[in-house]
Amino acid sequence: MVHRTQTAATEPESSLMSRASSPAGRSGTEVLDLADECAAAAAAVLADAAAALRGRLVRDGELSATRLDADQHAVHGLAWLATYAESIRQLAAYGQRLRAAGRLTEIETLLIQIGIGEYLAQIFGGIPMSQTEIVRLAALGLGEDRIAARRTPAVRQAIAAGTSPEARARLIELIVARDGATIAGDSGLDETLEAMRAEMRRFSEEQVAPHAHEWHLANEYVPLDIIRKMSGLGVFALTIPEAYGGLGLGKESMCVVSEELSRGWIAVGSIGTRSEIAAELILQGGTDAQKEKWLPKIASGEVLPTAVFTEPNTGSDLASLRTRAVREGNVYKVFGNKTWITHPVRADLMTLLVRTDPSEPGYRGLSMLLAEKPRGTDADPFPAAGMSGTEIEVLGYRGMKEYEIAFDGFEVPAENLLGGVEKEGFKQLMRTFESARIQTAARAVGVAQSAMDLALRYARERNQFGKPIISFPRVADKIALMAVEIAIARQLTYHAAREKDSGRRCDMEAGMAKLLAARVAWAAADNAVQIHGGNGFALEYPVSRVLNDARILSIFEGAAEIQAQVIARRLLDGSN
Repeated sequence: MVHRTQTAATEPESSLMSRASSPAGRSGTEVLDLADECAAAAAAVLADAAAALRGRLVRDGELSATRLDADQHAVHGLAWLATYAESIRQLAAYGQRLRAAGRLTEIETLLIQIGIGEYLAQIFGGIPMSQTEIVRLAALGLGEDRIAARRTPAVRQAIAAGTSPEARARLIELIVARDGATIAGDSGLDETLEAMRAEMRRFSEEQVAPHAHEWHLANEYVPLDIIRKMSGLGVFALTIPEAYGGLGLGKESMCVVSEELSRGWIAVGSIGTRSEIAAELILQGGTDAQKEKWLPKIASGEVLPTAVFTEPNTGSDLASLRTRAVREGNVYKVFGNKTWITHPVRADLMTLLVRTDPSEPGYRGLSMLLAEKPRGTDADPFPAAGMSGTEIEVLGYRGMKEYEIAFDGFEVPAENLLGGVEKEGFKQLMRTFESARIQTAARAVGVAQSAMDLALRYARERNQFGKPIISFPRVADKIALMAVEIAIARQLTYHAAREKDSGRRCDMEAGMAKLLAARVAWAAADNAVQIHGGNGFALEYPVSRVLNDARILSIFEGAAEIQAQVIARRLLDGSN
């Protein structure tokens, strides 16, 4: 469970924080009542913007693809607006759950108050899609009168309270006083999941974090002993049904585990992603024999899978995929090239997307193969006939190694065609995107939390001008807003996981979680480096690794622009 015991801050920190004794004078009930009104106001702004954009982009009842691409700034801006509106709604819902359970304290009240105030201020002032791309409501087609009408008294009140220096100062005071707490505030999860968090946190702190930077700098693999211990903790078995040797848990458990392992090192948190994707593919699209053969081995960690989808010059454009598989008797022979393949050398199983029917254009000719391979080593990475590879050197996200792979007649038994039917590969893959993106969002939350941990520790230990640098408001504010945005991204991610567990379509919710969490991780890492000053630029400091690791999150598993496109299309075509 989250540790709630408060300890005294150091004297300089106490003198700083005494300026704010309450969350801008607001009780939990006041904040939550205001939160519900603000969630409704944000939803109304979103509805206005979606209607305005439909008027620009829909012709004869259909979305115009040409107009959609030409108006990409506004289209993607709509996706960010929707993500902010959903974030506010989830913060309000989070607060209501805590209040009902008698778990709402001042720190959660402040996280909600600041989060809602800051996000509303950005909705009406400009949402940063990136460092230089700011989307404003006027660009979405809203006139000044409509914008003013949506800026209700509740919205103005929430912005004033949530963006106040006093609220941020009080939040930092509470965070410092809770020295040793697992995270800032109550996660909102039940005792079972929090016990799981505590177990993963212990493992990460004891087995991973002390060595992660050394492994990163040496570009070494995550040690196999660590992977064996992860297997013993059930990391690979989480969401696999008990009938196949798994634990049969929901996606929220996957989020907690991925978050805490990634907090130690993203590579360790990401080892499980490959198992999650492979298991989901086989569960959703495999034959009974394929499920019985592979799922128990994946659950136990005996088999380490890797995903082999991306190709040079195609990126997210899977319809242009060219790697082909030609059936000859009882085998498929694979020819072509793949790139950005994570952890392929030590993998035992490749989920390999290929074109089995070259006469079918686009997605329709694609199939998925469950391609077995022997484990390799750095000296002999691909000891298999018809397969070779070259390592891609990377800034961060090390520990698994990235490769470009060439196939020249590599053989896969025909019985390993996923589902036993050709030309189902793209549909099978699409069904895994929701889970993969939810897990990526959880990894991003873990990386952001790691950045905040490092920033807070350094700011308390580093003395300048006779006092800890956390005594300076701009340093303290950076950490306070890290805590707020991490809490928002966490709740958005858990919401997507619950939607997935309910069996409902959640590609939009998963996309929102990944879109926001990736930006939050990068901002947290960047600000953590800034707090470290020159030391943050030194390779010897772990924060330099966290910065490099954070950068990949808005690129893989669907780049931020792809997420925005998915979200916006759902909003504009009325299928949400």
